[in-house]
Amino acid sequence: MGADRDKALAALYESFTNLNMEGGWHRRLPALWREPRRNFLPHVWHYADVKPILDRAGELIDTQQAERRNLTMFNPVEGNVYSTVRTIVAAYQMIRPGETARAHRHTPNALRLILEGRGTSTVVDGKQVEMRPGDVLLTPNWAWHSHANDGAAQCYWMDFLDVPLVHLLEPMFYEPHPDGIEKQVERLDQAPIAFRWEETLAAFEAEQARQGPDVPIVVELGPAQLDTIALHMHRIRAGQATAPVQTTANAIFAVVQGRGIAEIDREHHAWAFGDTIAVPAWRPHSFRALDDAVLLRVSDEPVMRNLGWLRSRLP
Repeated sequence: MGADRDKALAALYESFTNLNMEGGWHRRLPALWREPRRNFLPHVWHYADVKPILDRAGELIDTQQAERRNLTMFNPVEGNVYSTVRTIVAAYQMIRPGETARAHRHTPNALRLILEGRGTSTVVDGKQVEMRPGDVLLTPNWAWHSHANDGAAQCYWMDFLDVPLVHLLEPMFYEPHPDGIEKQVERLDQAPIAFRWEETLAAFEAEQARQGPDVPIVVELGPAQLDTIALHMHRIRAGQATAPVQTTANAIFAVVQGRGIAEIDREHHAWAFGDTIAVPAWRPHSFRALDDAVLLRVSDEPVMRNLGWLRSRLP
């Protein structure tokens, strides 16, 4: 009786496996689990390692050969070749004096954090804004954008885009500008898409006055925002540490100034100016500053919140 049943079950399974179907009562791999799994890995990319490579690329790769001279940071999890964390990709970019990165637009949202160099500007939908160290600038989806360096020094920045999320959901569209760059441009000193470093410092001081002198401070950049990406600036004084937190939001931290130690999932990672720190979802993490430090947190909180999936807890 048992052998006959086994044969009958084998025939049953084969009948729907051949139809690209699986029985929910005998899955090879589970479809549900009690909490988020560890997949993407915590990782740090050090700007001191990257900058000489960008400089060398500047000697060998011009803007005709590459519309954007950038180095994308892909997470070292097995099988991954692009994403920094599950939903966001980060890259370092450099533009040399006299160069122009031609205009294009795409459905992914983007932003950039300026690390070094002056005299470079971005044009977003006809609005030209200078990019200065410490500034954060937004490029909302489907906005024309280009960059030009009219200064005397090379300019370095970090890009963040929700391209991996767009890859997953598949609404990817990309279009180069038919004229190469936008012809009608209005030059602005201030714009909703530009969060100036001086404004961030002022926001820190105001928040510190409310919170008291002995705690790390967090301010959200706004009111202009991207639909899929949240931006928070963290100030941690030398010797201070942030409280450990565990959240379903994927995050990338960029070091605007200072140095310190990140503890992510009980592993310790040193960081310094310009470094990029990948903190995948549901990994407990905290930051301790050795010098007065500022970090930009780029996360997919809006996606998680709007879908009802944003959860946080103290580990």
